[in-house]
Amino acid sequence: MTLDEITPLILTLDEAPNIARCLARLQWAKSVLIVDSFSRDDTEQVAHACHPNVEIRQRRFDTHAAQWNFGLDQIVTPWVLALDADYELSPEIIQELERMSPDDEISGYEAGFTYRIFGKPLRATLYPARTVLFRKERARYVDEGHTQILRVMGKVLRLSGRIYHDDRKPLRRWIRSQDSYSIIEARYLISQPNDRLDRQDRLRKRIFFAPIVMFLYLLFGRGLILEGWRGWYYVCQRTIAEMLLSLRLLTEPEGLEKRTTESGADASPDSFRPDGSGNSR
Repeated sequence: MTLDEITPLILTLDEAPNIARCLARLQWAKSVLIVDSFSRDDTEQVAHACHPNVEIRQRRFDTHAAQWNFGLDQIVTPWVLALDADYELSPEIIQELERMSPDDEISGYEAGFTYRIFGKPLRATLYPARTVLFRKERARYVDEGHTQILRVMGKVLRLSGRIYHDDRKPLRRWIRSQDSYSIIEARYLISQPNDRLDRQDRLRKRIFFAPIVMFLYLLFGRGLILEGWRGWYYVCQRTIAEMLLSLRLLTEPEGLEKRTTESGADASPDSFRPDGSGNSR
């Protein structure tokens, strides 16, 4: 495999604060495909200024999986490097790509992440490893909860290098995104029986228990109390995200109806809403 056989694929929506750092580590790529959800900031202009061969396709966002699969369908190289706009490849991963010669049975590679807060790496994070490099014809995305998972047919190996995650969009954007994610995630969790969920998601369904566990685990169990204000920033972000999910689990109509049925109460979902609107969004 040569570098020319790999096309980086990036999804964007108002990613001007991040896209330049991502593209700076992709200068080796013959071309880069960006699927943009009609950004309203300078994402497009910054991207074209940072890489000579950026192709931008715009598509109205519906789901993460549909957006990623649309991008896959545009790519002609056998390998895809799927990246978020706030990712930066480490020098070690770029060196691995340069000398890679996978057997036919290998269909993809996953990478671990180093989480950064405004450029400073944290000693620990909840961010999981992800399959980022894969053969296009052996992979497809499917939606699961508020995000997507990649189904790969064949063997997936682990890269030794890491990817840096460093999102520098405004905090108000993060809060707005988390609120949207919490709606989708709550509906997914409500719809699934407990025996089909992993331990973490079963914990989340025990409303308001997960935020407390998250706060204590990250701060003390993972040592982020030693990271100064950046550690507290990350811990508070993850705790707020879990709090929003707990609130959505309480107020999504399907969850209210289920709890009402289980408790035998004679109350409608709207009676639990301060505004009586019955609409959680």
